Amino acid sequence: MNGGGTPEGTAGGCMKPKIHPHYTTITVTCSCGNKWDTRSTMGRDLSVEVCSQCHPFYTGKQKLVDTAGRVEKFRQKYARKPAADKTVA
Repeated sequence: MNGGGTPEGTAGGCMKPKIHPHYTTITVTCSCGNKWDTRSTMGRDLSVEVCSQCHPFYTGKQKLVDTAGRVEKFRQKYARKPAADKTVA
C-alpha cells in the first residue's frame, strides 16, 4: 500500500473490470402477497414461501400449512375410533 490508502497498481481502489457479477435491484414476492425490493446478483425476481410478515416466529401466530392434504390424512389415520361394544357370545 502506498500512503494514499489504495493498493499499489490499482486506479484509486476500483474493482477489477469484468470479474464481478451485476448487482441489480429485484422484487421479492411472498406467497402471502407481501412484496419488497432488494439488491441481488441473481438477476431475476424471487418468490418465497414465508416472510417476516407471515412467519409464525415473527407474527406470534401458529399457522398450519397443509401441503397436499397431508395433515388431514394424518388426522384420519390416527384419529381415535369410537369404542366398539364388546359382547361375548
